[in-house]
Amino acid sequence: MREDVIRAVESYLNGLGAKDLSAAPFHTDVGFEGPLGPPIAGAAAVRDFLTGMFPAIRGIHIVRHIVEGEWCATVFNFDTVFGVIPVMDCFHVVDGQIVSIRPYYDPRPIIEGMNRASTTA
Repeated sequence: MREDVIRAVESYLNGLGAKDLSAAPFHTDVGFEGPLGPPIAGAAAVRDFLTGMFPAIRGIHIVRHIVEGEWCATVFNFDTVFGVIPVMDCFHVVDGQIVSIRPYYDPRPIIEGMNRASTTA
């Protein structure tokens, strides 16, 4: 079971880093709730949201997974146009499908970068 959870999480994170979520094993009712924006529900809505982030993504370096049953906390460095942002995502994985994603990170680099971009545009 542990390997199945890690495989699902890494499929998602590696796909996000490569800007290709086609292999991400989202449950049809997956939920995503981060520090910026309202909660997002449903695989299509989550994919759309994440695809919108592609221009800002440079890559992902997974540091570690902490797995307990169907739950996985993954620490990774998110390389973005705003700099490298340390992130910890909490995943719920059931039968190889990601049911929920809850990222925890300091949003200030993103907010500051977006503010700089809007003042120079």
